[in-house]
Amino acid sequence: MGYKYGVIGSGALGGFYGGLLARAGHEVHFLFHSDIEHVRKHGLRVDSKLGDFHLPRVRAYGSPSQMPECDVVLIGLKSTQNHLLESLVTPLLRSDSIVLVLQNGLNVEQAARSFLGSTQVAGGCCFLCSNKVGPGHIRHLDYGRIVFGAYRGIDGKDTGPEAHRLEQIRSDMVASGIEAHLTDDLPTTKWKKLMWNIPFNGLSVLLDASTDAIMADSDSRSLAARISEEVRQIGCAAGCLIEPSYVDWVIDHTDEMVSYDSSMRLDYLHGRPIEVEAIYGNALQEAKRCGFSAPIVTTMYQQLRFMASHRKASAGMVSQ
Repeated sequence: MGYKYGVIGSGALGGFYGGLLARAGHEVHFLFHSDIEHVRKHGLRVDSKLGDFHLPRVRAYGSPSQMPECDVVLIGLKSTQNHLLESLVTPLLRSDSIVLVLQNGLNVEQAARSFLGSTQVAGGCCFLCSNKVGPGHIRHLDYGRIVFGAYRGIDGKDTGPEAHRLEQIRSDMVASGIEAHLTDDLPTTKWKKLMWNIPFNGLSVLLDASTDAIMADSDSRSLAARISEEVRQIGCAAGCLIEPSYVDWVIDHTDEMVSYDSSMRLDYLHGRPIEVEAIYGNALQEAKRCGFSAPIVTTMYQQLRFMASHRKASAGMVSQ
């Protein structure tokens, strides 16, 4: 029998994965924000390259206090909302609940670990092109793979959830049509994802360009590869083994991607906070700790901080 799931942040990420789990028959409880009434009336709609589907009735809530305790809580919020995490997640928790943080950035799991036990937190990377295009309406464009594993803390001393419980989550996901994989090395998985996030999220904002536009221009394409290589070197300095050829994989993978506006670009264009600290600031903190100079990433970080601070950001809960 599968687990009972809670989804905090039911947008492009949480709505998609939670929707697939619910479609497969799993008990899934969704926390919605501004579109709660629409979802209660009309359900959740997902347009996907894997096949469109509509869930006319979902377990939708406007407040976490109304939600039941769950075996697993999926975090689909942007890391810019992590100051709300404890108040949003705590009502759903038992002493043995697992919180799976599916956010971009480095050490974003620590926000959950600050109020949870050492065996309760897992982290994951989603290789997903998906946007929320309307109330209760998700458009899945490409990919969808999840790689996740135990979060062992900043110092590596936490045990994380038991392996058999993580395997049950993976099994539930696979049975729901999600390509899901477990990793024993979450830090390396995170750095590999940053090798895409740092160049393409940032350049999409700084150049006001979609991924295909960045790849079509020889200068921006070359710059993206140089940034990805610098991120790889930071990850290696931090103790991860990432082959230089992985930069080629990142570039080739992006070449094959459909035209896509990164989540950071969409957030910026819509006046929402952007994930500068989780993606760039935390990576640069690790570079500093290792005594590694990262001039390109530092420049991007400074530029993005300027752009974010000189543009009015809207308030409210932002889901991936």
